[in-house]
Parts: sequence; structure tokens; C-alpha cells
Amino acid sequence: MLDQLGLIGVSWRQGGAQSIADFTLDEASMDERLREFAETMHLSELGYLATCNRVELVFSRTAATPSQDLRNEAFVLLRGRAPLAGEAERRLKAWQGEGAAEHLFLVAAGLDSACVGETEISGQVRRCRDRAHDMNLSGQALEIVFEEAQRIAARVRGETRLAHGRVSLAEIAAQQLIKHTGTPAETIALIGVSPMIERAARSLADAGIPMLFVNRTPARAEALANTFHARHMSLAAFQESPPSVCGVLSATGADHVVLDRDCLARLKANSTRDDLLAIDMAIPADIDPQGCAEEHILRIDMDDINQVAEANRAARLIESAQAREHVDEALGKLHDRFAERYYGPLLGTLQQRYQRTAREGVQRLLKKELKGLGEDERAAIEVWCDVLARRFAHIPCLGIRGLVHGGPDGSVDAFINGLEPEFADELRAALKVRDNNGATQ
Repeated sequence: MLDQLGLIGVSWRQGGAQSIADFTLDEASMDERLREFAETMHLSELGYLATCNRVELVFSRTAATPSQDLRNEAFVLLRGRAPLAGEAERRLKAWQGEGAAEHLFLVAAGLDSACVGETEISGQVRRCRDRAHDMNLSGQALEIVFEEAQRIAARVRGETRLAHGRVSLAEIAAQQLIKHTGTPAETIALIGVSPMIERAARSLADAGIPMLFVNRTPARAEALANTFHARHMSLAAFQESPPSVCGVLSATGADHVVLDRDCLARLKANSTRDDLLAIDMAIPADIDPQGCAEEHILRIDMDDINQVAEANRAARLIESAQAREHVDEALGKLHDRFAERYYGPLLGTLQQRYQRTAREGVQRLLKKELKGLGEDERAAIEVWCDVLARRFAHIPCLGIRGLVHGGPDGSVDAFINGLEPEFADELRAALKVRDNNGATQ
């Protein structure tokens, strides 16, 4: 079951923010394309993780999956075109089995981020899991690795100092804005209502920076603004007539720029500052780069923020040793978790067979040899036989668990094959039901 796990993706290391934008699926067609990919590739499970620093597919294969390496097919899904010779292998990284689980654990714990220990990624991994579940593309394999990933992330936050200090990309962006404001502090416009915007707003609020919340849906901007006792306005109104601000931070989910050249010109004209600062944390870009250049607006994007995070990476890696121990501990137990989940139906069927056999024997005994007993005596015998059957079943169940965890490959199959045919078929059917349930998720 663990061997069928796979992960394919691209991160900030392979081409920066533009590369992430190139491989990010359009929100409007995302679900349909993911379902089609899972069906075409005969994947029993599929999750899609997209952040400002990575795009990754995590999946579970079936016997019908056409290839072990699906990077070419994933490239077509994510880019919408066929790759050139060697392009998919060059642009996309791939992990298999335990390696795929290890990578997901490192990501969730913030150990694979530009800003080591960043906290946003845990929530993004959780949303990836929830989306797969809502799309009926999640089964036992993804449930196990996502459960472990979230548990590791929680332990890293609670038991290490890795998440202490400014370990959020949003906080790095906020610090750039705080340095840029004058005295008294001038207003910063925050565009969008994403978790990244909210986290940046907390840092700005702590520094006493006035904020203006802007969003396509005015009610959502108002709700977030009320949290920080700040002003708000609709995106349309801001685009048409922006108020005076000294800086802008934008992180929306739009698939096109939300501040174009004309809007930037109005923003610059209405500002009291010549050195207007625009920070763009969106993938794809929210703020037109060419427009910023033409209007002489300093623009900072995700590549710039990642460079700041990377500069502090080496020092923070020293603090990551304890966090890495949690990942290694989880990996050591992962095979056992998969085995227990996979063979659970077989052990349950084995116990049910013992109990059914015991009940059939008791019924024959009570009908022929002990038919004169009263109801209380008959009930006591039935309960006693049921308990005895469970105790007898416990012995082979322990043996099977030993084979699963410590026996050679195929030893459980050899055990099943040695049983009488009808019983062996019953146990195989229990595993087949699990496989079919996973394949239809």
C-alpha cells in the first residue's frame, strides 16, 4: 500500500515564482481536470497542493496505472501541453513510496520551505487534504500520510523552537512594509482576505500601522477590517479611485493582475510618497510588473521574499534537528500503520469466521444434546462460546500481525493459501473489498 504512494511537484527552487505560476491549475477548471487525471491514470487517490512556493500532486497508484513515473502526464495536466524531450524530468521532481511520505512530512513541518519553520504551510496541507476528501479522491493511503503530516507539524510547533520568531513569509513581507512607513505611520493597503494577508495584518497591527482592507467581495473585506478596527473598501472602488497609501500588499487567488498599469498610475498620483512600495505575494502576479516599472513603483515579489528567507535559512537549519527527529520517528512507524490499515479487514473477517463457526457448533449442540436446558443456561453457553471463539481467533491474528510487521514479503499470502479453499477465498475477499473501496474513492 505504501509502495503505491507517489508525489510529483515543482517548488520555488526550480525557476522561482514564475515557474510556480506556470504549473498552477486554474481554479475554475481544477476539480474537473484533477478528476479526469485520476480516472485516466487509474489513480485510486489524488491530492493537489498549491502554494506561493510549490505545486505538488500526491497520489496512490493502482495495478492499472500505466507508468511508475508519471511526470510527463503530470506536466500535461499542470501546463496544458505536452513537454519537450526531457522537459518534464527537468522541471518536475518525483518521489515514490516512503520517499513521497517523507517529502510530505518535511513540507508540512516547514522543513522544506524557503523560510524554514514557516507556519502557513500546515494549513495549506490541511486544505489539500480537505479538497481531496470533498472531491472523493481521498482514501486510506492519503488519509494515513495526511494524518501523520498534520501530527508532525503540530509536534514541531509545540515541541521545538523552529516556529519561533519571524518564520512566516507573510511576516517577512510585513517587515518590509513596516520599514517603509514613515513617522507617523502611513496607511498600508491589503488586497485579498487570504490567511497570508491576515497574518501580515497581525504584524502590521502590532506595529501600529494603519490598514485599509480591499477585496472583490466588500463584505469579506469589512469582516476582516472589523477584526483589526481598520478601514475597508471594494476592489472595484480601489481600482477606480485608490486613496493615498504608502504601500500595498496583495495576495489574492485571481488568475489575472488586479492592479494594472492604469490603476497603478492612479495609485501613484494619489499617494503623498514618491517611493510607493508594492509587494506582490500572489501566484500568478496580482500587480503588473511592467506597470510598476513605468510608474517608478518599487515592486517586491515572491522571488524577492524567498531570497530574504533563504538568507536566514542556514541559521534556522541548526534549529531543525529536533524537528527532523519527529519526521524520522513517523517514517519508522509508517509501514506498520499502512499494514495495520490494509490487513485490518482480513483480521476482522478471521475473527468473524471463528465466531460464526462457534455459534453454528453451539446451535447444533443445543438442538441435539442439550435441548432440555432453560433459556438462561442456553444464553450463558452462547456467551461463553462467543468469548472462547474470540480468544482462539486472537492467536492467529497475533501471528498474522507478526508476519505483516516482521515476516518476509508474501508471508501473509502464503498463510492464506495454506487454509482450506473456502476460508482462503473469504479472507481474500476481505482484502479485495478494501482495494475496491480505495479504487472507487
